[in-house]
Amino acid sequence: MTDHADTSPPSGQPIDPELLELAQQVFDLARRGDAAMLAAVIEKGVPPNLRNDKGDSLVMLASYHGHVDAVRTLLERGADPDLRNDNGQTPIAGAAFKGFDSVIETLLAHGADVEGASPDGRTALMIAAMFNRTAIMELLIAHGANPKARDANGVTAMDAAGRMGAGDAQARLKELGS
Repeated sequence: MTDHADTSPPSGQPIDPELLELAQQVFDLARRGDAAMLAAVIEKGVPPNLRNDKGDSLVMLASYHGHVDAVRTLLERGADPDLRNDNGQTPIAGAAFKGFDSVIETLLAHGADVEGASPDGRTALMIAAMFNRTAIMELLIAHGANPKARDANGVTAMDAAGRMGAGDAQARLKELGS
């Protein structure tokens, strides 16, 4: 993920290079999970929903890198738990992909949409099933994720698990009646 902010703001004036460097440093804080510094910069006026050139929000970056304290700090300061990046991916899907259950718990506790499907209809549950992440599957289902949901190609979590050879996920979904 690169963080090259758009250099042509709505005013048509180029963005100050020093401001671009500051934004890069804030994105790095999220990637590193520096919750205290994120809190400080937001309190100084940095928008909690700041996004990079790929549309990744600070919450997305912190979620994807597994930094639960940074995610909580951002959400407590007004960040949107469902803000999608330019690919339509949500922080909960990123955390499911990477296997960060505590991040998912934090996102859900702050109102994240448990389904949060990407444009192709793939849900966090489908992603967790694909990668045999049964604990995350159980967490998502306990919060209302639909194990029978289908993506744009008609694929369910069970189908996704089967395609990836995720036997534990298939067994658990079968136990749940999916």
